Amino acid sequence: MVTASIPRRLARRSRTAIVAALTVLLIQTLIVWNFSNLDSGDEQRAGGGGGGSSREKRDRGSYRDDVGLLGGHEQQQRHRRGAVPGAQQHSQAMNGYFSHRPKEKHRTDSNNENSVPKDFENIDNSNFAPRTQRHKYQTELIKKPVSKQKEHIKRKLALEGKVKENSLLGKNSNEVLKYVGNTSKNTSKSNLKDSYKSSKSHHTKKSGNSSPEIKYELPPKCEITGKEAISALSRAKSKQCRQEIAEVYCQHKQGKLMPEKVTRLCPLEGKSSNNVQWDDDSVEYPTVNPVRIAFVLVVHGRASRQLQRMFKAIYHKDHYYYIHCDKRSHYLHRQVLQFVSQYPNVRVTPWRMSTIWGGASLLSTYLQSMRDLLEISDWSWDFFINLSAADYPVRTNDQLVAFLSRYRDMNFLKSHGRDNARFIRKQGLDRLFLECDAHMWRLGDRKIPEGINVDGGSDWFLLNRKFVEYVTFSNDDLVTKMKQFYSYTLLPAESFFHTVLENSPYCDTMVDNNLRITNWNRKLGCKCQYKHIVDWCGCSPNDFKPSDFHRFQTSRPTFFGRKFEAVVNQEIIGQLDYYLYGNYPSGTPGLRSYWENLYDEADGIHSISDVMLTMFHAFSRLGLKRAESSLHTDGENTCRYYPMGHPVSVHLYFLADRFQGFLIKHHATNLAVSKMETLETWVMPKKVFKIANPTSDFGRLQFSEVGTEWDAKERIFRNFGGLMGPMDEPIAMQKWGKGPNITVTVVWIDPINVIAATYDILIESTAEYTHYKPPLNLPLRPGVWTIRILHHWVPVAETKFLVTPLMFSNHQPIKQEELAKFHGGPPKNAYMEQSFQGLNPVLNIPINTAQVEEARKNVALLGEKLENLVDNLTSSMWSAVDICTTGPSSCPVMQSCSQTAWSSLSPDPKSELGLVKHDGRLR
Repeated sequence: MVTASIPRRLARRSRTAIVAALTVLLIQTLIVWNFSNLDSGDEQRAGGGGGGSSREKRDRGSYRDDVGLLGGHEQQQRHRRGAVPGAQQHSQAMNGYFSHRPKEKHRTDSNNENSVPKDFENIDNSNFAPRTQRHKYQTELIKKPVSKQKEHIKRKLALEGKVKENSLLGKNSNEVLKYVGNTSKNTSKSNLKDSYKSSKSHHTKKSGNSSPEIKYELPPKCEITGKEAISALSRAKSKQCRQEIAEVYCQHKQGKLMPEKVTRLCPLEGKSSNNVQWDDDSVEYPTVNPVRIAFVLVVHGRASRQLQRMFKAIYHKDHYYYIHCDKRSHYLHRQVLQFVSQYPNVRVTPWRMSTIWGGASLLSTYLQSMRDLLEISDWSWDFFINLSAADYPVRTNDQLVAFLSRYRDMNFLKSHGRDNARFIRKQGLDRLFLECDAHMWRLGDRKIPEGINVDGGSDWFLLNRKFVEYVTFSNDDLVTKMKQFYSYTLLPAESFFHTVLENSPYCDTMVDNNLRITNWNRKLGCKCQYKHIVDWCGCSPNDFKPSDFHRFQTSRPTFFGRKFEAVVNQEIIGQLDYYLYGNYPSGTPGLRSYWENLYDEADGIHSISDVMLTMFHAFSRLGLKRAESSLHTDGENTCRYYPMGHPVSVHLYFLADRFQGFLIKHHATNLAVSKMETLETWVMPKKVFKIANPTSDFGRLQFSEVGTEWDAKERIFRNFGGLMGPMDEPIAMQKWGKGPNITVTVVWIDPINVIAATYDILIESTAEYTHYKPPLNLPLRPGVWTIRILHHWVPVAETKFLVTPLMFSNHQPIKQEELAKFHGGPPKNAYMEQSFQGLNPVLNIPINTAQVEEARKNVALLGEKLENLVDNLTSSMWSAVDICTTGPSSCPVMQSCSQTAWSSLSPDPKSELGLVKHDGRLR
C-alpha cells in the first residue's frame, strides 16, 4: 500500500506543478500590455484621431509591422497580453520618445513662432466630445479567441474614425436643434447679459442620448444644425455661455456677423519686404534723439520672482512699463502692486481680463492697453513692445534703443513664411470661434473677407506709435471690419496686427522679424495640450536650457528670447543675466536658489485642493515636532508649540534647479508663554526610488517617479512633490539611458499588497522617457503605494508614492458619512476589470490579513485619530529639514528666517528691486 501510494502522490504533485506553471504562464500572458506602437498616442488622441504628418504615419505603420506585431507566434503572444483592454484607446496611450519617430528638421535659430503644428492639415479638429463623457474600456480583446483578435483589431482601426465622428456628438452628429421662434428682438452680444437676467423662462433641448441636456435662458433664434455648434452647446458649462453660442451661431447663419468684403488701403502690390541689419558697434556711438519704449507686460501665474528678475533686467528710467495681471492671478497682482509704487514710469492696468491660450481676450487686452498708453498724456513713447514673464532679454536695453532709433519708422512682426491658403487653413481663420466659459468654442465654417490679404505669425511684436494710433482710433473700413472679424477668431493676436498692417496705408513699414528667438521643438511642443481650453490643436515653445546658450550669440537682430521658466531651469537665466550685466559680487546669497509661491493666505483656502490643505497642515505639524525634538530641552516648554489655524503661505523651493520641497509658513502657540508666533517649516521628500538589491545586470533605467500633471513638453510633473489623494489619477514615469531594446514589466501595488495593475513596456534603444496612466477605479486606497519594475520577472527597481487620507472635504473638516466614499478603496476592492490576485504568490507579495484589517479600521477614523494616521504616513515619506521664526520668538535657539539660506524670507538679491542707479537701470 505504501509503496503503491508513492507513485500516485508523485503523479499528483507533478500534475499540480504543471497546472501551477501553466496558470502562471497564462496569467503572465494575459496581464501585460505592449506599448511598442503607442509612441505617438497622446498626439493622435489630442488631434481627434488624425494627428501627425503622413510621413510620421508611414514610419509608425512600418514600425508596427516590424516591431509592434512581431509576427507569427510572438504576434499572437502579444495579442493575448491584455492587461488594459483596447490597445487602440488613445486616451491611455503612453508617450515615449522612441527611435522610430522621424527626427524633425529643426533650425536652431528659427524664428517661426506659429502656435499650431507644422502638419496641422493632417490633424482632425472636427470632433469634440462632451466634457461629461468618459472613456469606456473595451473588454473584447481578452474575451475573443486568439485567432479572431487580429481581424477584430483591423476592423476597430478601420472604423475608428467613423465611430468617433458619430459617437462624440451624441446619437446623431447631424441632429438639428429645432428653431423655437423669435420671442424677443435680436439681442446683440454686448446686451446678452441683460436679456439673460430679464428672462424667467428656461428652455431645454436634448442633443442626443449620450449628451447632456442643453438649457437656455432664451430659445435660439434659428435652427442649430451644425455639428460643431451642437457639440459646443453640449459641452458648455453655463447657461450664459450656451446662450452666447446660440446667439452668435444664429447671427452668423443669418449673415449678420462677418464682413463679406473689406477695403484694402495699401498702395503696394504684394507684401512689403524691408531688411534690417544688426551692427554690434552701433551702440558705441551716441544715438541722436533715442526712442522711448512702452513695455506692456501681460503676466499670469505665481512666478513673481521670475517676473521681478526680468523686470529688473529690462528697466530703465527713460522707458515706460504697463503691466496687466490676469484676472485670476490675485497673488501676482498683489506682488506687482507692491513694487510698481517705487517707480513713476511703471503702472498697472486698472482693469483685468481673464486671458486664455488662443482666446479673443488676449487681443482685447492688447488693444485696451494701447488705448490706455496713448491716453496717458505724460508718457511720450515711440514703440510698443509686448512681453510675458517667460521672456528675457538677450541683448541690453542700450542695444535695443540703438537699433530701434535707427529703424524708428518700422513695425516688426514675424510672418508665417508660408503660402496664405495653408496658413489660413492651419490657423483656423476660416472657422468661427467664440470665447466663453474660459474656452474657445468652434462653431462652424466662415469665409475670409474679400479684398484683403490675410497674414499672420507670431503674437509677439514691436509696433511704432503711428501704427498703434491708427489701429486704436481709426474708424475706416479696414480697422472696423477687422476688429469685428477677429473678435470671433482663434489666436487673433497672431494675425490681427499682421493683416491690418499689410493692408493699411502703413504697409510699407512692415519688417518680417519680431526681434525674438523662440525655442520651438515641435516634436515635444506640439502635443495638442490645449484641447481642454480650445477646440483646436496648438503648440507651445519649450523652455531654454543651458545647452541653448550659444543660440543667443547670433548676428541676427534678436533682443528677447522665450520661453524661460525658473521652476524648470534657472541656470540659463543666470547665464544670460551675467552675460549681459556681469557677475554678482562673490558671496552674494541666493543666486542658485529659487522660490515660487504656491499658496497665500489672502487667496483663501478655496484656492487649493483638499489634498493640499491636508498635506500642508501635516507638514506644519511635522515642523513643530522637529522643533520640539531638536530645540527643546528637558523641563522647559520654550520650544514646544501647538498648531493654530490654516497655513499662512506655501512656497516651492529649488536649489541648483532641483526641487527641495515645500516651505510652509504657519501660526503656532508657544506653550511656555501662550503667545502665537509665525514659523516657517522646510519639508523635503525622502528618496523613494531604489535599485534592486542585489543589483541586476540591467542598467538602462535611470529613474522612476509617480505623480500627476505630467508635462510631456518639459518632461516633468507639474505637481511638484507629487501630492495625491484618493481621487487622483497617478502617472508612472521612467527615465532611460541608451542601450539595447528591452521589455520591462511595471507592477502597481496598493498599501495592502493588492496588485492594482501591471503592464509591459517595450523600450527602444534610444528611448529617453516613458509614462503611462493606468485606468484605475477610484478611490485609491490611502497609504503608501509601491511600483516595481521587472526585467524577465526579475526585480530591477521600485519606487513609492503616498496617497494621503483626506482631513478635509470641500475645505471643511471631513464628515463621518464621507469617510467610506474617499477612504474605502475601489468598489469590490477591484482597481480594474480583471483581477491580478494570481500574481501575488508569483511576485512574492503576500496579502497580510492584519494589514487588511487595519486598512478596514482606518476607513472609520476621524478627528485626532485620522490626524495621527495622516501624520504617520506623511513622516514616512517626508522629512522636516528645518524650522525658523519670522519674528520674535520665545524659543531662544529658534533661528530667524531672514538669516537662513532656505527660507522664503531669505535674501534674494537677483530678484529684489531697489533704487534706480545713476545710469537709470536697476541691474
